[in-house]
Amino acid sequence: MLVVEKGTKKKEGSAPSLQSGVYIFPNGDRYEGAFIVTEGRIERSGTGTQHFVDGLVYTGQWKNDKMNGKGEVKYHQSDGDFVDNECHGMGIYTWPDGSKYTGPFVHNKLLGTGEFTDTSNRVWCGLFTRKVADGLRLKIS
Repeated sequence: MLVVEKGTKKKEGSAPSLQSGVYIFPNGDRYEGAFIVTEGRIERSGTGTQHFVDGLVYTGQWKNDKMNGKGEVKYHQSDGDFVDNECHGMGIYTWPDGSKYTGPFVHNKLLGTGEFTDTSNRVWCGLFTRKVADGLRLKIS
């Protein structure tokens, strides 16, 4: 565990203040960005980047030590809104082959009316329910 802090330290007995720096977690994950220190532990808060040991990288807003607000995940690649570490709200999910989904997410699931762009750049519209999208229609420009 390593914390490199930038900026000012909080005064004894005062409320936690926003700091920024680098934190290496025991499992090897690395966080760089804004955080507060409460009861001897860091809590990600504000804007920062988390590099996970599996190769996933999240850059965006944090609140209560969780992904909350606008952010981007690079691995598969998701770009949109996050709530409590989940894609939730409007967003874009891009698969490694370049195909992508644009539309609403509910608790990490594709859910609602959205668009799927295939590898030939054709756009398909329709209702997505988790992993199923029956009745998609080709969008004609």
